[in-house]
Amino acid sequence: MAGETNKQDLQRDKFWQRFVLRGLRQKTEGETHMRTLTIALFVGFCCLPVFADEAASETGETKPDDSLTWQDKSVKYARIMSRVKWTPVADGMPRRGGHFTAGQEYTGVPYSSVKHVGRYIGFDIFLKTFLAAVENPKSVLYTENLYGQVKNAECYYGKVCSSYTSYALQCGIWYVSKVHGPRFRDGVSLVALQSAQAAQPGDVIYTPPASKNGGSHVELVTEVVRSEDGKVTHVRIEESRPQTTSNTLRSAKAFDEHLASRNRELYRIADLDAWRGNNKAEAFLFPNYEDDSATPQINRVLLLDRGDWVPYHKGQAVKINLMDRDDQGIRTLVIKRDGEIVEEIKHPGKGVLERSFTICGDYTAHCVMNDGSLSQACEFAVCELDFTLPTANVLRATSWELALTSDNMDAIIVYFKNSADGHDEHNVFISEEDRRAGKVTIPASVTRNANKMQVWLIGENQYGRLKKRRDLQVTD
Repeated sequence: MAGETNKQDLQRDKFWQRFVLRGLRQKTEGETHMRTLTIALFVGFCCLPVFADEAASETGETKPDDSLTWQDKSVKYARIMSRVKWTPVADGMPRRGGHFTAGQEYTGVPYSSVKHVGRYIGFDIFLKTFLAAVENPKSVLYTENLYGQVKNAECYYGKVCSSYTSYALQCGIWYVSKVHGPRFRDGVSLVALQSAQAAQPGDVIYTPPASKNGGSHVELVTEVVRSEDGKVTHVRIEESRPQTTSNTLRSAKAFDEHLASRNRELYRIADLDAWRGNNKAEAFLFPNYEDDSATPQINRVLLLDRGDWVPYHKGQAVKINLMDRDDQGIRTLVIKRDGEIVEEIKHPGKGVLERSFTICGDYTAHCVMNDGSLSQACEFAVCELDFTLPTANVLRATSWELALTSDNMDAIIVYFKNSADGHDEHNVFISEEDRRAGKVTIPASVTRNANKMQVWLIGENQYGRLKKRRDLQVTD
């Protein structure tokens, strides 16, 4: 028992030492809290609590997700995206007002409203897919630019505030920031006391548009720090904003000032299931929090233009960059589909090799090195995903059918967006019965108010999601 007690004491002391050092490095906004940190240095204890998962990571213990509250999970999942570190290996990766700098380390995933053109990190691709693309100087991160193609977008992979908070709040697809609040969702209400003293982890802060055509914003409260007498001293807010996701520890005073500016509102979700509706992450393959929180092994011999562990549309070019970073020498490039060899390329050398595949399936690409060893394999899927709108005009406020086509991918959601009203969006979730029938019925409520709608079909498989968009005219 004495040995076990000493071990626990050692773990606790090691934790508090690290916690204090981390606190000294922590940026704050508004008031500083050096006095509290100084006390912690001398006493060895601190009145500032941390979440269980943070404490566990310091002591080497872990707490399984199924034992966490949804609020604890929201904090844990938000930090997957806000704490990840990455370093561009080349210039040219676009960001707001310029480019990310090669060789400079960044924290948090990039901000980009990729829409249907690019892919949202966490919803459309694994985090590890983004990290693999970062390591490939010929990937879409460096060779593609969404600026001018998609409003509020630059980088091909990214997140925005709504997809960031929706990911943390365990949704299967994002809710735009405008519809996070009680006007549009059940199970959520305005916090009675709009103050740091009432804030709780899992609360969201909504910022309405500054103008009629302006954008709104949403942030997530991830930590509330209290003194020994229970008074809130600091509140941490995490969010997706240009250039990357970020976290800010504000003093209670600075938090109140932040909340009071720009008509911000503090919301509390009392019933997560009511708030999400059918939009539950656990009903889909993505988000995949387990894979996103793991440390991936990035291939050093070859990488795909979209990274690794990623789906492609049928017939889409797959660009394989043979990098051979350790200069082992490549004897053969081997491409397989569902475990069977599709092609072998002898002595391909370094550089980009392009192929397109018209047969759907799960593919791998690996190299046989000059010494006979095998490289790590890149994994990708080739899939078909499409839909057909009715040939006749769709009448307002009437139900209708959308025909589905898919191969090596399940159609999961039809997303509708009113081109004239950002509040008017709808998710129609596709059932297994719909997939077997090859069609899904669209409720009359979807087209009640719009004249023109964007229609996105979203499909997923084990490697990620693909999207296909068409526009729909609604007539009276």
